Amino acid sequence: MFRSAAPAPGRPGRLLVAASALTTPLLPEDFLTLFDPLWSTTSLRGRVVARRRETGRAVSVTIEPGRAWAGHRAGQYVGVGIDVDGVRHRRSYSLSSPEGARYLTVTVQEVPGGVVSTKLVRDLPIGTVVDLEQADGGFTLPDPLPAGLLFVTAGSGITPVMSMLRTLDAGAAPMPDTVLVHSARTPEDTIFAAELAGLAARHPGLRVVQRHSGVTGRLDPASLDAAVPDRADRTVYACGPDGLLDALTDAWDDVVVERFTPPARASEGTGGTVELGTGTVEVQPGQSLLEAGESAGRIMPSGCRMGICFGCVLPLREGRVRDLRTGQTHGEPGDLVQTCVNSACGPASIDLP
Repeated sequence: MFRSAAPAPGRPGRLLVAASALTTPLLPEDFLTLFDPLWSTTSLRGRVVARRRETGRAVSVTIEPGRAWAGHRAGQYVGVGIDVDGVRHRRSYSLSSPEGARYLTVTVQEVPGGVVSTKLVRDLPIGTVVDLEQADGGFTLPDPLPAGLLFVTAGSGITPVMSMLRTLDAGAAPMPDTVLVHSARTPEDTIFAAELAGLAARHPGLRVVQRHSGVTGRLDPASLDAAVPDRADRTVYACGPDGLLDALTDAWDDVVVERFTPPARASEGTGGTVELGTGTVEVQPGQSLLEAGESAGRIMPSGCRMGICFGCVLPLREGRVRDLRTGQTHGEPGDLVQTCVNSACGPASIDLP
C-alpha cells in the first residue's frame, strides 16, 4: 500500500503565503467564497435551509450561518440583507432560535407594503444566500435567573421571548417560575400557539396565558395585574407594539422592553454627499456606495456584492472613499472604485454611465 508523505512542518502556511502572493490584491479566501460564500471569515453571510409557516402571515426562516457567525444570546436580533428586484435591502429581526443552535431562525410576520417581510414570508427560495450582521441587543436574561419571570408579548413580539423559552427548555436546570401573557388578534394569528402549549405541558413552572384582542381587547396594565396577581414580585420582560410598551413603562417600574426600532448600522467611515452621475446621494456612515445609490433609486452596476468580481466598479472623479473591509481611505481622480465594499469619506464625485 502506498502512503502519501507527511507534510513538511509549516507547509500549509507556506502554501497559503504563496497563494496569497499569486492572488494579490485578493486573498485565497476571496476565491473560495465564490464557490461557497459561507466560507468567508471576514464577511458574514448565511444560506436559507428551511422555511416553516407559523400563521397565515408569519413564517420562520432557518438560516445556516457562515464561519464568521459568533453566536447569539436568547432575545437578541440579527441584521439580514436580501436582494429584491436587484436592490439590496436590510432589516433587523429578532432571533427565535435558542442559544447555541447550529442554525439560526428568524420568525417574520408580513407587514402590508413591506418589501423585505413580503419576500421572506411569501417566496424566498431555499438556498438563497443572505447577508448577515452579528447578533446584537440587550433584551436578554440575566445570570443568575430571577426567581420569578413575567413575559408580556403581543403579535410578533413573541419572537425574542420564544428564543428565551426555547433556551430555558433546553437547559439542564428546571424552568423557573414563569408566566407568559401573549396577545394576538385571533387564535389563528397566534404565532407558536401549539409549541407554547407543549412547553407549558412539559414544564410545571411555566404558565401560558393566551389572549385574543379581537375578543377580549388589547392588553393593558390593569388586565395584566388581574391575570398575574403576583406581578410585582416578578421580573418583567415585554415586547410588542409601542402603545403597549409605553403603557407598561408608565404604570410599572423596572420593565425590560424590546422595541422593534431598526438599530443604527456599525459605522466605518464618515459618510457624505456623493455626486453620482447627474445627481447626488447621501451615503450614511457604514453604508456602501452601492447601497446608497440603490436606495436613492439609481440603477447601479453590481455583481457578487462581496468585493470579488469587480462588476460594480465606477470611476472616481473627486474625493476619497473608505474600504468597509479594512477601514482604509483611498482614491485618486480616475481610480476605479468597488462600490459594493466602499463608503464615502466626505464629499466625492463618481461617474455613473
